[in-house]
Amino acid sequence: MMTTQNTNNRLTPSILGADEEVFQGLQTIAEYAPQRQEASVSRLEATQAEMVRLQKLEVQLKAQYRAALDAARLAEWNFHNGILEAKTAVIAQFGSDSSQAQTIGRKKKSAYKRPARRQKVAVA
Repeated sequence: MMTTQNTNNRLTPSILGADEEVFQGLQTIAEYAPQRQEASVSRLEATQAEMVRLQKLEVQLKAQYRAALDAARLAEWNFHNGILEAKTAVIAQFGSDSSQAQTIGRKKKSAYKRPARRQKVAVA
């Protein structure tokens, strides 16, 4: 009897291991002849082969994803470090109070307000 189940969640390794043991047991029963085709040994062999093929593909794609993730992260850092070097070069070439420094996102030194001195109040 086939029941409707939530297939959004992965099966645990213990369930898959138990299923594998049942499948191996079914293969040893010579007179096994189910009424439903889904339960036949040949159909189970085909679905097992498909499961193994897709699990291998999943592992390969995960490895490719991790490699792409590492490459993207490294490229981001290389770009960021290049930008930092460019900012330093602009300030070295044009000065920290230049319009060019302002163009790259720096605030001109002359734009900062000098702190006002506090006058001491005489206590009477």
